[in-house]
Amino acid sequence: MNPSCSAFLRALREPGVMAEFDMETWDRVVRQARAAGLLGRLGALASSFSKHLPEAVWRHLEAALTLAEQQRRAVHWELRHLGRALERTEGPVVLLKGAAYAAADLAPAAGRIFTDIDLLVPRARLGATESALMLDGWITSPHDAYDLRYYREWMHELPPMRHLRRQTWLDLHHNILPETARRKTQPALFMAASIALADFPRFSIPEPADQVLHSATHLFHEGEWQHGLRDLVDLDALLRAYGAAPAFWPHLLARAETLNLGRPLYYALRYARRLLHTPIPEAAMANCPERPGHLATALLDRLFLPAFASAHADCRTGLSGPAAFMLFVRSHWLRMPIHLLLPHLLRKAFKADAK
Repeated sequence: MNPSCSAFLRALREPGVMAEFDMETWDRVVRQARAAGLLGRLGALASSFSKHLPEAVWRHLEAALTLAEQQRRAVHWELRHLGRALERTEGPVVLLKGAAYAAADLAPAAGRIFTDIDLLVPRARLGATESALMLDGWITSPHDAYDLRYYREWMHELPPMRHLRRQTWLDLHHNILPETARRKTQPALFMAASIALADFPRFSIPEPADQVLHSATHLFHEGEWQHGLRDLVDLDALLRAYGAAPAFWPHLLARAETLNLGRPLYYALRYARRLLHTPIPEAAMANCPERPGHLATALLDRLFLPAFASAHADCRTGLSGPAAFMLFVRSHWLRMPIHLLLPHLLRKAFKADAK
């Protein structure tokens, strides 16, 4: 990352240093954190010593915390509506990522901002779940015939849905990787291990190791690098919260091997430790399934490290733009075989030119 981003990273690693920042440093850090979607996270990290921060700075952080709290309450309210809409459907309904963090008050929820609710259901129950949602006022966003086929035959989720009245967005998943992805996993095992929520009885959340694995898989298989650092901060929070229990680490590695998600887990551990100084045992790094070779790791460092800096101009290097683009292409390569990928990319390129 650009050296001008060093104070922002230090604040995420060692929150106490924020009490020492001068106003020039705060000017950069607030802008960088806001662009990365992490201003509320900084507020949560600084809340215990807010009286030592400049008043003008704390107003920004407090406003971001207030917005995050409003979103948390909105998610709770939405989940109660969704619980009623889905109470007659069968099978598990698993909350993913931001919705899971907010519903169970998990470590990444503090100050987190997000825009939609992600649900995971068995593929066999996808039609019944979609029908129940539609009866409750959820509609699929407009797509042409090709896009509908793309989602319904090849991907791991349906097209995004929006509630007609509440304007909330929802993604309905039946897997955590696309059907056409080069890497295969077992969503049934993922759902079977999920933990029921007492406050929201129709829903469950992934067990702790699976929370890490899903977050890692989402980050390192998608091409949305404007949110890359925020997602890595989520992983850091999860690993710090669960990693204090020594038994967590061998279970995490075993679970990664069972679900065939060792490679994204290795990347998550590597870059969380590299950028955020997440405390990860050497044994976990050394024994991670599918650990890549030194050459592959060095090449991917040249892509991932600049891409994590892509949210704000002050943090970017000359490689950030090209790296983010190459990782966007990589995400499609991982998502689809070549006979589907090339026509898909050409179609998207022509469609973008026509706008």
